[in-house]
Amino acid sequence: MRFPGSLCPARWVLSLLMATGLTAFAKPNLLIVTVDDMSGDSVGAFGCPVDGTTPSIDAFAGSAMAFDRAHVVVGNCQPSRNVMFSGRFPHRSGVEGFYPVRPIDYPVMCDVMKAAGYFTGIRGKVPHSTPYQPYGWDIDLTRLPGGGEAHIKDAASYGESLRAGIAAARQAGKPFCLNINISDPHLPFWKPGDPHPTSRSFRPEEVTVPGFLPDLPEVRQDLALYYSSVRRADDAFAAILKELEASGEVDNTVVIFLSDHGMPLPFAKTQLYHHSTRTPLLVRWPGVTKAGARDDAHMVSAVDLLPTLCDIAGAEKPAGMDGRSFAPVLRGEWLTDREHVYKEHNENAGGVRNPMRAVQTKFYLYIFNPWSDGSRTMATATSGMASWRAMKARAASDPDIAARVDLMEHRVVEELYNTDEDPDCLINLASDPAAAEVLAEMRGALEEWMTVTGDPALKAFLGKEDPEVLAAYMAGVEAERAARVGTKPSKKAGGKGKGGGKEKAGGKKAN
Repeated sequence: MRFPGSLCPARWVLSLLMATGLTAFAKPNLLIVTVDDMSGDSVGAFGCPVDGTTPSIDAFAGSAMAFDRAHVVVGNCQPSRNVMFSGRFPHRSGVEGFYPVRPIDYPVMCDVMKAAGYFTGIRGKVPHSTPYQPYGWDIDLTRLPGGGEAHIKDAASYGESLRAGIAAARQAGKPFCLNINISDPHLPFWKPGDPHPTSRSFRPEEVTVPGFLPDLPEVRQDLALYYSSVRRADDAFAAILKELEASGEVDNTVVIFLSDHGMPLPFAKTQLYHHSTRTPLLVRWPGVTKAGARDDAHMVSAVDLLPTLCDIAGAEKPAGMDGRSFAPVLRGEWLTDREHVYKEHNENAGGVRNPMRAVQTKFYLYIFNPWSDGSRTMATATSGMASWRAMKARAASDPDIAARVDLMEHRVVEELYNTDEDPDCLINLASDPAAAEVLAEMRGALEEWMTVTGDPALKAFLGKEDPEVLAAYMAGVEAERAARVGTKPSKKAGGKGKGGGKEKAGGKKAN
């Protein structure tokens, strides 16, 4: 049989289906777009207090379904992204930090979708999106069709990458599964004179300082540059949507948008607080989701993303995934047992380990910090920020800021917050007798999850009131890390090996 023009058989069939209104019988394309280091409430559609940060994302939200209670699992990049695309918690996938995990005995999104007949491609965050590199994507869209590598802060180039991915999928005669990862608002932030412009820059006096940060000039300056970078991320998303529209694939493409974790400022990134993990999840599934729909009834986790993609694509679900599909919610159905999300942190990009576990409901957040002993310091990705340096300097004269600095650096073993009334997590209720019943319930939920998932931190959790049990657990954690990187374990916050000694925690070396 001769097929029209240059179309291969698969594309001819798809063209016929689209022409006859039978696209429901074809596999939908999948386009997963992420932004890097952006808090959920930095998006206008999710309640951003600063006007004009995300006009394109807001417009897309009007055509999609928004999830008001969606959270990622981890507050830093590589572990968070591996949760999304493996459907497994970090202590189950092995991807707890910023190092390759190989070999693995489970498939990730790339494998699953290729097995289901999809053409797969990725732009940005390539080493962070699979357990090891190189991985078997059909195409790396970081390289542009005309030659050369696209700059991660060039908003227009993201549309070019999508165009190349769609063209390659058509050439292969397959539906596409493309993961486009926008670099902004990850550092370096946009700044005046930047060769990669933003469509709008913000001034310090225009921003609203979130409640978890003090209102200092340096904080406002960081936030102004951050929101200017959020706007550049929005520009990149606009370029992606424009290219999708031009391709003619809009009506057969499921678009999913989310952030990998919160803003790169103190008490957000590399933490498990409410604003560390709340993600602006948007899903547009043509013919299924209702435009402008919102779900605030279900707690949804990034670990549920791959199971959901499998349901959308009709792909076989790998055995052993921790996540559960929320595709029925996209269809307007109600799901039970969606009252909790579970979160964990193990290691920062410098290799320092400060393990934490958390459970969150619609109203409360409980965090367990087994590393906290009053002397260890927390190694974060935000200690180099002007905001943090200003907080450290002001702590000498301001007792409220001093208390926040002390909490950031040393934490306490247990934290409990009413996130409905206190989303900035300022009032720890763990020792409040009035919250004893809630504390017991949250402890029980976390213990059950740790037991079911085989979390190595369970022993520490069961002995959380015994400093010797916690110290023994941390000694084991440090010995394990030292064996991996070939250094001697330290008595402080994780050891010096491979960046551990250079990672600052509160202005001091975390060794």
